[in-house]
Parts: sequence; C-alpha cells; structure tokens
Amino acid sequence: MTAATYQEITDKNGRIYRVGETDRDIMGRPRWTMVVLPWVAMMAISSSEYAFTSAEDTLSSAHGWHGAHIFWLLAVWVFFQAAVAFPAGKMRESGRLSARSAMLIGAAGTVLGYLALAYAPTVFWAYLGFGLFGGGGAGFVYATCINMVGKWYPERKGGKTGFVNGGFAYGSVPFIFIFTNYLDLGNYGTILPAVGLFLAAAVAVSGFFFRDPPKNWWPAQVDPLKVSDDPRVRRSLAKNPPAVKQFTPREALKTGMLPLMWICLLCTAGVNIFGISAQVPFGKEMGFAGGIVALAMSLKAVINGAGRGVIGWISDRYGRRQTLLLVCVVLGLAQVAVYLSGSIGSMPLFLLASMVSGFGGGAIFPLFAALTADYFGENNNASNYGLVYSSKLVSGIVGAGLGKLVIDGWGYGAAFYLAAGTSLLAAGLALFLRQPGRKPGGMRSGLAETELVARPATG
Repeated sequence: MTAATYQEITDKNGRIYRVGETDRDIMGRPRWTMVVLPWVAMMAISSSEYAFTSAEDTLSSAHGWHGAHIFWLLAVWVFFQAAVAFPAGKMRESGRLSARSAMLIGAAGTVLGYLALAYAPTVFWAYLGFGLFGGGGAGFVYATCINMVGKWYPERKGGKTGFVNGGFAYGSVPFIFIFTNYLDLGNYGTILPAVGLFLAAAVAVSGFFFRDPPKNWWPAQVDPLKVSDDPRVRRSLAKNPPAVKQFTPREALKTGMLPLMWICLLCTAGVNIFGISAQVPFGKEMGFAGGIVALAMSLKAVINGAGRGVIGWISDRYGRRQTLLLVCVVLGLAQVAVYLSGSIGSMPLFLLASMVSGFGGGAIFPLFAALTADYFGENNNASNYGLVYSSKLVSGIVGAGLGKLVIDGWGYGAAFYLAAGTSLLAAGLALFLRQPGRKPGGMRSGLAETELVARPATG
C-alpha cells in the first residue's frame, strides 16, 4: 500500500465524495478481490438454509424430530440470521466490530450449528445450536459480505452485489446431493461435523482478508460529478442515480421508503423461504423419486444463485425498481407452476417451475441490497439494509413455520396459491417506491451540473 492524496468534493445536495485514492492505494490489491472473497464466504453459509431440508429424513430418524420440527428449525435459523443484521451493521459502522471479527464470529456459529444437528441430545439443543448460533453466525457473514461489495463498487453495485449474493444459494448444491443420497443413520455423526468444519474454515480464511474502504470513498477513475465515459457506468448511474445524501437509519425510516421496502421484502422473502422448506416434501408426496426431488432442489438453488448475478446486471441497465416489479410477478406465477406441475406428475415441468421459482426467490435479495444503497447511500448501508433485511425475522416464521400450518390445514394447493398472491401483492407495493429527495426526471444529468467544493487532504 502507498500513501495517496485524496480530495473530498461536495455536490449541490451536500453529499461528500472522497476521490483520488485507488483500491491498490488503500489495501494493496485490486477491489475485485472484495467480490471474490465475500462470494466464497456466502457459498459456505448457504447450505444451512438451502440444503437443510434435504437432511430431513435422516435427522428425523436419528433424533426423533417429526416433520414440524424440521420446518421450525429452519424458521428459527432464518429468524436469527436476519435478527443480527441491524446490530451487526451498527457495530460495523461504529468501528466496534471489524469485518475480520464479524467473519470469525460467523465461522464459529457455522461449526456450532452443524455440531448441534449431529449431537443434540434433545430438540431444544438443536434450536439453540443450529437456530440461534448457526443462524446468528450466518447473519454476521451475510451482513458483512453484502455491504462490503456496495462500498467497493458504489458506481456499479447491482451486478457485483448479485454475484456475491448468488453464492448464498448455489453454494449449497453439493450438500443437497450429499444429504439426500449419502447421509444416513450410520454416518451422520461424522459427515455433519466434517461439513461444518470445512465450511467454517472457508468463512474464516476468506474473512481474514476483508478490508473496508474509507467513508465516502469513490473510485479514482470515476468522477462522481460528471457523466462517465464508460458506457456501463454511465448507463448504471442514469438508471440508478446515487443517493442524494448519506441517510442515517432514523432519516431513512422517516422517508417512508424504508418501511415500504421492509414490507415488500417481507412478502417476497416469505414466499422464497416457503418454497425452500415445502418443495422437498411436496415433491415426495407427489410421487417423485428422491433423486428427482434432489435434482429439482439443486436446480432451484443453482438458478436462485446464478439469477442473483444476472438480475443485478439487468438492474444496472434498466433500473432497480423496474426489475423488482418483474421479479415479484415471476416469483408469484412460479408458485402456481410448481404446484400444478407437481399435481399432474410432470417431472419436466416440475423441474422447470422449480428453476423459475428459484430465479425469482433469489433475485429479490440483491435487488433490495442495491436499492437500499441507491436510496440511502453507502456509509450507513449496513444499518439501513439491516433494517430492511430484518423483515426476514417475520418472513422466516411465516414462510416456513406458518406455511407448514397452512399445508396441514388446507393442503399444498392453498399454500402455493397463497404464496403466489403474496408475491403479486409485493409487486403492487413496489410501484410506490421512489428515491428520497430526488425530483422526477432528476437523474444523472443533475449531478453533472453540481458545484464543486474541494477540500484537499492527504491520507
């Protein structure tokens, strides 16, 4: 790393940009490493959510946990994974918790979760170990990784955020097959701890190299007050202009947009979690072989993850809100398709519907992560997105736990149709999303006309 001179420039809205330092000046390596490292860590924590139900039969037989416990274990894991997002963000932004420390906490939680699944003497210890410690640890990793990317790519965050977020789904694919085809009563006590140790090591090693950029940092090659010569940057900033200021969580709440985003994510995340928890038992009940169900769930996870990167790229080109509307509609229609294809016993259609459902369910998360930074700025994004993401506290219980109650009471049909309607409701609410403080039509050109106030400093 080398000492570099930077300037702090202010636009007409009062937003400060720190310019002049390159990524290598700050951390001695290119910023794309802060995409790859978080991506690896996100893959490592994904199996706890996406592969967990694939181990249902073995865990139920080994410990005597009936099906409802499996649903509620996942719900508790999701609850605590979302619960730590805001407090972790506040600690990170205040400097009380470094990125490296947050990742080490996540690594410890990961291994404790798998140890609890293997050795819990009662279901209470499974809820404590897997749900509380495993879910909470994953929350530290998730919050740290997602917000790290937006800080290093403030000018083109959609595709990068989507790529990293995608690891949280398709990273589970090998473990879906392991848990479905190889995990049994004779080896679960060995396989589960080994998986936990391996994944925890991946989180810890990648997190060791995490580094935050300075507050207000902007890449040296992109002038935040002028229209960029790079067509990708120019198009992205025209469709998704930077926030007019750095909003604190309190200020973001007062705009009304953050609560609206919270409700939209509540609806769509609940549908996504319902699909994750219900698809395996639904497929088995419809008569599909275990291998087909595992393949469907694997394809769902792959498309769920890969779709996050694709949808992030699309949102950079065509706008975050417009893309969110499309995703909500696709996710809703996919729930109907999964149910109908399973009901008629069509394996090809079931696999296709599962992939479409996975695409829609995964795409919502990077969209909301990028949208939060677009609306409220990067400096407090860990806290602001933590508030938005906290809707998963409720959506996990609704999607997994209450979804199970609806299935038991009214059947799979009612549950899938209710999920479809919920996603379409989110699409209607998303129509009202607007960037706080920016007038209609005040896009990228508004920044080019701002006044420049320079404050030279050395760093």
